[in-house]
Amino acid sequence: MDEALIVSNVLLWLVVVVLALLVFALTRQVGILHERIAPAGALQPTNGPKVGELTTAMALRGVDGGEVTIGGEHQGGLATFVLFISPSCPVCKSLVPTARSLVHSERNRMRLVFASDGAETPEELKQHADYVSNLQITAYPYVISQALGLHYQVSKLPFALLISSDGTLKSKGLVNTREHMESLIEAMDSGISTVQEFTGKIQPKNAMEQTS
Repeated sequence: MDEALIVSNVLLWLVVVVLALLVFALTRQVGILHERIAPAGALQPTNGPKVGELTTAMALRGVDGGEVTIGGEHQGGLATFVLFISPSCPVCKSLVPTARSLVHSERNRMRLVFASDGAETPEELKQHADYVSNLQITAYPYVISQALGLHYQVSKLPFALLISSDGTLKSKGLVNTREHMESLIEAMDSGISTVQEFTGKIQPKNAMEQTS
């Protein structure tokens, strides 16, 4: 009888250990799944002007010869979505139609400007003019300016800025998908500079709720 009781206790403890291991494994998988489905926002660099700072108006010349102002207070009352692209960037070409579609859906409150960090030589201007024509974005301002790229510390492409109508830098970052660009707009609307920051605030809150 005593031996049967001991055996049953051992089996019970084995069951408990197995269940504990299963719970641990399940918890780990839930954590991995949460990371995979968490919003993937644009990667925001730490250098250059900070989100929340007032920008300086920069008067630039477009490839069509017209003047384009980026930064500062926009007299039209529209936010400015600036997408940095280049003829040598293959990802940029596929992202341009996405940017047009996204900003078109927000056309009542923002405008789209394309920019490239290059030299303003006759050869460069001709190359970019052809680029604009091939991408069918002649209706949008397109500027070539090393000063603009240096000011915002653009080191990789595609890169985007979102400047509100009052001249405040609302969001910025590397963008490779529509989701990345949408995260910049979401950052402006929510007042949280990055989706990663938003996720970081949610996780501690959920942890506190679980422990309470």
